Amino acid sequence: MASDFEGFEQDFAVLTAEITGRIGKVPKLLGDEKKLMVANVEKQLEEARELLEQMELEVREIPAQSRGMYSSRMRSYKQEMGKLEADFKRSRIAYSDEVRNELLGDDGNSSENQRAHLLDNTERLERSSRRLEAGYQIAVETEQIGQEMLENLSQDREKIQRSRERLRETDANLGKSSRILTGMLRRIIQNRILIVILAIIIFFTILMAIYFSVKRH
Repeated sequence: MASDFEGFEQDFAVLTAEITGRIGKVPKLLGDEKKLMVANVEKQLEEARELLEQMELEVREIPAQSRGMYSSRMRSYKQEMGKLEADFKRSRIAYSDEVRNELLGDDGNSSENQRAHLLDNTERLERSSRRLEAGYQIAVETEQIGQEMLENLSQDREKIQRSRERLRETDANLGKSSRILTGMLRRIIQNRILIVILAIIIFFTILMAIYFSVKRH
C-alpha cells in the first residue's frame, strides 16, 4: 500500500508542477490560446483532485502505526491543492475581466471595481473551503483515533479471553489434584485400619498361645 501511495505522490508532484506553470501563463495569453490554456488547467486540476482521492483511500489502508506520517503528507498536499485552485481562480478572474471588457467595452474603473468584488468573494470562498477542509481533517483524525481504540479494545479482549482460558485450565488441574489427594488420603486411612486390625489379631494370637501353653503344664 505504501508503494502505491508513493507512486501517486510522484504523479501528483509532476501534475502540480505542470499546473503551476500553466497558471502562470494564463494572464500572458490572448484569445483562443488563453481559452485553451484555461480548459487544460481545469482538466489537470480535476485529475489532481482524483489523485488526492486515490491517495486518501491508500492512507486508510495503511496500518495504524504507520498512518500518521502519511496523513501529515496528505494534509500538505491538500494545502498545495488549495493554493493551486486559489491561484487559478485569480487568473480566471483576470481572464473573465479582459473578455468582458472586450465584449462590453467597460471602462477601467468599472473593471477594477468588478475585479475587487470578485477577489473579495474568492477570498471568502477560500476561507470557507479552508474551514471545511479543517473540519474534514478533524473528522479523519477522529476516525483514525476511533479505529486505534477499537484495535486496542480488541487486543484487550483477546488477552482477557486467554486469561479466562488459563484460569479454566488451572481450575481443571486443581480439581484433578484434589481428587488424587483425596484418593491417596483414603488409601492411607484404609492401610492404617488394616495395620491396627492385624496388630489386634497378632496380639490375641499371642495371648491364646500363652494361655494354651500354661494350661498344658
